Amino acid sequence: MTSLAHRTGTVDVRVLLPDGTPLGTPVSLRQVSHDFGFGNIGFELMDVASGAASTSGLVDPWIGLFNQATLGFYWRDFEPREGSPETERLLAAAQWFADRGVRLKGHPLAWHTMAPQWLLGRPLSEVEATLRARITREVSAFAGVIDHWDAINEAVIMPRFTAEDNAITPLAAELGRVEMVRLAFETAREANPAARLVINDFLLTEEYANLIEECLSARIQIDAIGLQTHMHQGFRGEDDLGRILERFGAFGLPLQFTEVTLVSGELMPPEIVDLNDYQVEHWPSTPEGEERQASETTRMYRQAVEHPLVESVTYWGLCDRDTWLGAPAGLLRADGSRKPAYDALQGLVHGEWWLPLTELTPGPDGVVTVSGWGGDYVVEAHGLSATVHVAAGQSGRREARLG
Repeated sequence: MTSLAHRTGTVDVRVLLPDGTPLGTPVSLRQVSHDFGFGNIGFELMDVASGAASTSGLVDPWIGLFNQATLGFYWRDFEPREGSPETERLLAAAQWFADRGVRLKGHPLAWHTMAPQWLLGRPLSEVEATLRARITREVSAFAGVIDHWDAINEAVIMPRFTAEDNAITPLAAELGRVEMVRLAFETAREANPAARLVINDFLLTEEYANLIEECLSARIQIDAIGLQTHMHQGFRGEDDLGRILERFGAFGLPLQFTEVTLVSGELMPPEIVDLNDYQVEHWPSTPEGEERQASETTRMYRQAVEHPLVESVTYWGLCDRDTWLGAPAGLLRADGSRKPAYDALQGLVHGEWWLPLTELTPGPDGVVTVSGWGGDYVVEAHGLSATVHVAAGQSGRREARLG
């Protein structure tokens, strides 16, 4: 079995009472978070998160499994009328997630698809200035709540995109892909120097790798590489995923599986080139498909977690009634009931990859050894507690004063 030592750590913790005396009685230890990003889109909870609805049956299954939310900043929807961005609504939603311990990522800052129609027909210089202003506005307004962004999405095809007219493709054709990436990254970084910025694409080919190489050679600072994996036509399999991880792992940068989709019904025909072209009135989940989805979800997440450069996996949707293309790709059925894939992932995240409640007895100097998955742990005794962080792949020593 592949070693997961890079996901676990050990800390010798000297547990102190409030007066500084070393604790001499047993303590209980419970894990409360994962450092690894187990993400999902936050779109389905937006009404509750933004205050537009009081409740949703999706809140508990979402919060009960995921620790990272991707929020949509699709420009056409975010600013349907020029000068009227939905900053207040998105900021309220982001804060709702943050208050529940969920890490946040904005998606995306620059993308040709979903560019606003009101930008069409303007001179390229004005398009560029407006895009820069949009990036600066969003990254500045959300700093401290969202400091993690897909800076640019699908830059590989951006200059040659022809599916619909938009104002960004001509700009990308004029500037070139590398300078388009630079525009997005450097504008965002100037607005928030603390931001983590990701390049994201679905073309997991040498063309994408070459673009990354060109950007790095041009001294563009890329903090992580995003790998979209919408598998409506079937699971890629370990061999293909292995080749992808090898191709993009060669850069030594953190890797993110940013958009994972696995269907629990009939697969999309393999001859479909653009997934958006597949339109069906009803695409049901099936018992056989659900068992397949559960198996493939387990295989996908195991392979991702086993690779030392992968820092997160974001599943693209929770419930079938809200999935992209109407595919039966959620981890919940349309009625909100759990599919086997939800239970399988829960069994990994909060089972196999989670330290169960443990009792530890300190040594004479109050030291207990905490060994577990990278994340936060709470040490409790006598109704008092302290939080300890275990860094994945590391060992150390620290003090924890109960309070």
